[in-house]
Amino acid sequence: MSPLRIAMIGQRGVPATFGGIEHHVEELGARLVARGHEVTVFCRTNYVREPLQEYRGMRLCHLPTVGTKHLDAIAHSARSTYAAMRDHYDIFHYHALGPGLLSVVPRFASRSKVVLTAHGLDYDRAKWGKGARSVLKFAAWMSARVPDVTIAVSRALADYYARRHDREAVYIPNGVPQMRSHPLSVLADGDGTREMGLERGRYLLFVGRLVPEKMPDLLIRAFRRLPGDLRLVFAGGTSFTNDYVDSLLRLAAADPRVVFTGYVYGAVLEALYSNAAAFVLPSDLEGLPLTLLEAAASGTPVVVSDIPPHLEVLVTNGPGRRLFPTGDLDGLTDALRVVLADQEAEREGAAVLRQHVLRCYRWDDAVDATEAVYHKLVRPPRRLYPVPSPSAHNGSSVEAVAAGQDGT
Repeated sequence: MSPLRIAMIGQRGVPATFGGIEHHVEELGARLVARGHEVTVFCRTNYVREPLQEYRGMRLCHLPTVGTKHLDAIAHSARSTYAAMRDHYDIFHYHALGPGLLSVVPRFASRSKVVLTAHGLDYDRAKWGKGARSVLKFAAWMSARVPDVTIAVSRALADYYARRHDREAVYIPNGVPQMRSHPLSVLADGDGTREMGLERGRYLLFVGRLVPEKMPDLLIRAFRRLPGDLRLVFAGGTSFTNDYVDSLLRLAAADPRVVFTGYVYGAVLEALYSNAAAFVLPSDLEGLPLTLLEAAASGTPVVVSDIPPHLEVLVTNGPGRRLFPTGDLDGLTDALRVVLADQEAEREGAAVLRQHVLRCYRWDDAVDATEAVYHKLVRPPRRLYPVPSPSAHNGSSVEAVAAGQDGT
């Protein structure tokens, strides 16, 4: 089949640092390139550290945005859509609901096909006020009607589209890489992690954005009920939520065992995963969290709230995979006590969960399914226009997906 020209719009950019959508796009895009497709990732200049023209075979187009909570994503999506329209891609692939508002432009003003991946119900995020929530609810309504195909990263999201919008969304879950195990000695002075005084099996770990819907405040309150020389490590930072982060720092100030590292990556993050007594994610809202998949793939016991996306991954409650009722302080405290009481049994259970996650959440499977969606839309695959030079850019199972969806 002929290669396709694909524009990825909505993510902050690659190389990915923080952000699940960014890692999703990087892993998906790189593998599509390896299969012969031409992928352009539109990047925000306030996210990428170095304005590379190409990364892992993907072309990178760096465009400025308006770096505020309300305009960061939508302004960049608008600029990216305008730039991509001039280059005539086969596929416009939008990521997240807000950026997907611009999908109406290529859908009805070009011959290109439009795909949107829903990574979560963004209008439920606590950082948004009434006006922003209304806009995002409209974006969710549009995401079920405008794109040729809507993709959901979790079965819960696919069920949402069927139930709320009478729309069949293609279920394509995230993948997870093979996670490496590192000793805590990789923690370096330069990133401030060595001074934490961590010991294997003597700390709990939270990884991700410090935002209200992930409920790190509940975790701090539960942890303060635990005695001893344990540590609680927060590896993450703000996402236009500075006031909330300040409230977390005040809440944690009474317990010197709580430490904040900011965002960490690479070997340091892998070391934190592989040596933790448990990874904890108390969220009341998720799409399909990559951090949970990474922790499970590291063989680390996990303690998570019982929201549907977490249940999809864990399947059941038991050693190495502890569930507690969402928002329940006593339930979280009890789950932490259980996971700390017999760490050998918990790690044995986590090893079983690891094999399940590595078997069921594979990036190659996600690419198979996504490629099947593209080819279903573009029949026969064709190249509409000449490929621009890189410099011009700068300034559910696979079988089920192969059956595809016809465009709306």
